[in-house]
Amino acid sequence: MNDKNDLNRREFLKVSAAAGAGVIFSPYIKTFSKDSFSKDLNIAIIGTGAQGQVLINACLKIPNIKFKAVCDIWESYNLQRAYRLLQKYGHKLNPYTDYQEMLSKEKNLDAVIIATPDFWHADHAVHCMEAGLNVYCEKEMSNTLEGARRIVEAQRRTGKKVQIGHQRRSNPNYLHCYNHLINEAEILGRITTVNGQWNRSVQPDNGWPKPNAIPAAVLKKYGFENMHQHRNWRWYKKLGGGPIVDLGSHQIDIYNWFLNAAPNSVIASGGTDYYDKKTHEWYDNVIATFSFKTKKGVVRASYQTITTNSNQGYFESFMGDQGSLTISESAGRVGVYKEPGNIDWEKWIRMKYLEAPVDEKPASTGAVLDVRETVAPQKHKLPILFNDPYHKPHLENFFNAVRGTAELNCPVDVGYETAVTVLKVNEAVKSKREIFFNKSEFRI
Repeated sequence: MNDKNDLNRREFLKVSAAAGAGVIFSPYIKTFSKDSFSKDLNIAIIGTGAQGQVLINACLKIPNIKFKAVCDIWESYNLQRAYRLLQKYGHKLNPYTDYQEMLSKEKNLDAVIIATPDFWHADHAVHCMEAGLNVYCEKEMSNTLEGARRIVEAQRRTGKKVQIGHQRRSNPNYLHCYNHLINEAEILGRITTVNGQWNRSVQPDNGWPKPNAIPAAVLKKYGFENMHQHRNWRWYKKLGGGPIVDLGSHQIDIYNWFLNAAPNSVIASGGTDYYDKKTHEWYDNVIATFSFKTKKGVVRASYQTITTNSNQGYFESFMGDQGSLTISESAGRVGVYKEPGNIDWEKWIRMKYLEAPVDEKPASTGAVLDVRETVAPQKHKLPILFNDPYHKPHLENFFNAVRGTAELNCPVDVGYETAVTVLKVNEAVKSKREIFFNKSEFRI
């Protein structure tokens, strides 16, 4: 392949990855229609805590997005912080503590971002759709399948655009691997094993500035018994889904996506082994193993999340009979590895699907290896550079879908399938037995 064709191929890959994400990556795409981003969109956000702040910061880097309203029940802290930040960036907006008041007064909104605790997602999403708004809803769709079903049913009833916040589905690295390495090149061969993890360090319970505490009547109105529960809702069973939802949901979603299949069964073990069970109703660790039946055969997929040690971070690893892929939102962890003795990958390097291998062999210590020890394979990197905030491409994809210039990367049907997959882990932990899925469970 000559240099000109190499360049054209490389530009094609950059454009195709970005188009799938609905995002422009300057300077890698020098010619891209601006029509996708030209229409101003008026938006609101409900929930401006830690995750809401992440989404606001990503939106501030997206052109033609106008915040018109911001809503949070913590008026003296979260709400004022987000309101002042957006005012600082030139947004003319109104603050609210009650989302229903916001929906009744704001008549020019195109879309709303929902970043509230999981148990509120269904009410917020359904009422926003019924008010005529398109919805970006953080994952998990709900902490219950009943709540997730309500969102799907409301979307079908109203016809509004609804994006679920599994942002890896718009990440250029993930799109490149799914489209080009797994589906087109089938570079891993037959995938037989998947494993992944997301671990967190020991953390104290979240506190709050006492003078800024939410009044007890307001907390009760919105489903919280006290301020500690509000600040640490993820640990309470009626409010969240536990660590497998908080952390594992993002990655188990990738299992379903990359395998082009839903699981057949799951077995899991977990417990509250470290934290105080009085304030941490959900387990603090879990290990789950799924069984998938794909077109090429059975795949076993394990997943671990712990909340007492952050070593080795978070990643997903797909292992096949011809190669392995380790992928993560942390780009430094991404690598593709060829199995010894298998077909040459030079073709994929020439086509810019992979970069040439990186020599990462450690310096020799003089030690003699056991003849049974496997030599570490060379690492291939991806020809993708992505330096934007992780959530930005997914939000852009949503906004462009609202404009009518893109298809959603994670619509409600996809989000619901993941919700079923993940919430079944909690059932498996509780029952202490293997749980089998019925195909009908993944569809409404």
